Amino acid sequence: MQRQKFVLSIFSLTLLLLLTGCNPKSTEPMVPPVNFVFVKGGRFDNGYADIKISSFFLAKHALSQADYEAVMGINPAFDHGVGSNFPVYYVTWFNAIEYCNRRSLREGLTPCYSYRSYGTDPDVWPGNWDHNTYANLNVFCDWKVNGYRLPTEMEWMFAARGGRQSQNFIYSGSDDLDQVGWYLDNWGAENEAIHSSGAKLPNELGLYDLSGNLWELVWDIHGPYLSGAQTNPTGAESGNGRVSRGGSWSNEAEFCTVSYRNFSYPSDSSWNLGFRVCRGIP
Repeated sequence: MQRQKFVLSIFSLTLLLLLTGCNPKSTEPMVPPVNFVFVKGGRFDNGYADIKISSFFLAKHALSQADYEAVMGINPAFDHGVGSNFPVYYVTWFNAIEYCNRRSLREGLTPCYSYRSYGTDPDVWPGNWDHNTYANLNVFCDWKVNGYRLPTEMEWMFAARGGRQSQNFIYSGSDDLDQVGWYLDNWGAENEAIHSSGAKLPNELGLYDLSGNLWELVWDIHGPYLSGAQTNPTGAESGNGRVSRGGSWSNEAEFCTVSYRNFSYPSDSSWNLGFRVCRGIP
């Protein structure tokens, strides 16, 4: 009888874990936060090297104007599409870093970014911390905490390709960009504006607009790809440009592939540049 009760308790615990989205054989949570997708880690070839990526959560959409304003108190977007469900633009890489930390603090998470020796709270950072392009080298990321951050370039590329479910499409989710993305030929030349998020089909992982609509900032300093097998690479160690990926409504199709790279200076903003956030899994 005692053994039977023990077996039943183990069965009940296992059932509870499964119902709540936890895998008793894994330490990785399987249920992502609201409006995020669980990207299970894996390997892929970026064209230069074999890349291994650990599991992480990635937002389904580029950050919206409403979500940015809720944290930062302003909506910088104007004249190229304005609305709560439109991606935010006219934001810099520095703005993205600050947004991630402020949102983490608001939600009781541990912020990823610190500025020099000033810690992780943007309220105590120097007033001109983001006014100098070279200041991007003073921002450091703790990859082991649970706060919001920008994806690395290789996390972005892995997810845009469909992760472990990849079907090796040219664009994120299809070989036909008209199905999955807004670009110059199907929207931009006529409207000269971004489109609301999620109006096209998602990719294999359920992620929207990774090709077209808006360039997306990532963490990495722009530099040549490294050769040789790598695990969770985070980009070059020095430089002044930060990578952006995905193309936009103002670009031709060739710029919207999952392999095309672009960059901007961390203090630059543009009508076709935004970002999407992710969270690591400590």
